Amino acid sequence: MIISASRRTDIPAFYADWFIKRIRAGYCLVPNPFRPEHAARVSLTPEDIDVIVFWTRHPRPLFHYLDELDQRGYRYYFQYTLLNNPPEIDPKTPALETALKTFRQLADRIGPEKVIWRYDPLVFSNITDVSFHRQAFQYIAHQLCGHTCRAVISLVDYYRKLNKRLAALAQAGIHIQPLDMQTLQTSPPEFIKQFEGLMCSMVQTASENGMDITSCAEEIDLQPYGIRPGKCIDDVLIKKVFGLEVSPQKDPSQRLACGCVASKDIGVYDTCLFGCQYCYATNSFERAGQNYERHDPEAAAM
Repeated sequence: MIISASRRTDIPAFYADWFIKRIRAGYCLVPNPFRPEHAARVSLTPEDIDVIVFWTRHPRPLFHYLDELDQRGYRYYFQYTLLNNPPEIDPKTPALETALKTFRQLADRIGPEKVIWRYDPLVFSNITDVSFHRQAFQYIAHQLCGHTCRAVISLVDYYRKLNKRLAALAQAGIHIQPLDMQTLQTSPPEFIKQFEGLMCSMVQTASENGMDITSCAEEIDLQPYGIRPGKCIDDVLIKKVFGLEVSPQKDPSQRLACGCVASKDIGVYDTCLFGCQYCYATNSFERAGQNYERHDPEAAAM
């Protein structure tokens, strides 16, 4: 079994103490997202877990537990989101230089092949245009050279739950444009040309800094630019890094464009405090704060 910790929230950043207590207990409870009164018991013993995949913007709170995870025999790697969006879009994410330092320290501690850089998602707006992303990606890639082997990108998706946030941003003069195949094809020719140039530039930048580049659950075909569809929970990577064979079967619970293999997510929606305006896992920032305040690190369920 592969544990995903977590697509639904940032466990390393906000719930590291709870996580290690559940590791010590050997199990956790995961409420059903649609019927929270029902919870599944998930084993967290080393014998039952193949790999743990951490998803985070700020893994530092987990650092002083890594030795314990190693001693207990757990295998793990990180999907580390590192962008440089302005605070109007990512209001509480760690400062860029702080995040870069943390990323490099983590890679030095566990190895660059176990820390995947996510420049994800690309948010196109009047304050984060093509030129912004080209410069940001180039700078971050240069700073992470030798500290990761893979960069992952995707384009920001539209969800109905984002309507109020996008409207509020628009009132403040910030206009975000989610991209799918239809909106890209109907975009002005100048933007399409700039977009294609950005994709080619990112591929070149990644290569120059020793990184493979893949996309994440992206419906737009980026392969003509040299960006292949990726797997964030990746059986091939797991075999290469850990010498472990896991099922290559696609996770049926994920989106059609997602290539990830099956895993068990132990997170809970509406619990992340970063407040990213495009986040699909948080319906209400206010509710997320309330849930965090009520959180009990001794409880079996997050």
